[in-house]
Amino acid sequence: MAKIDEIKVGAKVEPLRKPRPCAECGQPSVREHYPFCSDRCRSLDLSRWLNGSYAIPVTEDETKADGSDQG
Repeated sequence: MAKIDEIKVGAKVEPLRKPRPCAECGQPSVREHYPFCSDRCRSLDLSRWLNGSYAIPVTEDETKADGSDQG
């Protein structure tokens, strides 16, 4: 039990990532919800992904997509 007593409580831990603003609201991010500040902001972003708000635009012109217009 002596080893347990030797552990320093509240020792400074080096952060894994550099703090940055929340991707949703701009407040400082926290380690548990990185890169967001809270579970709320993380859930809002996930909701946007699942609803299709974040989408890669697709070209409707088939000739450019398959490269047949090269001469």
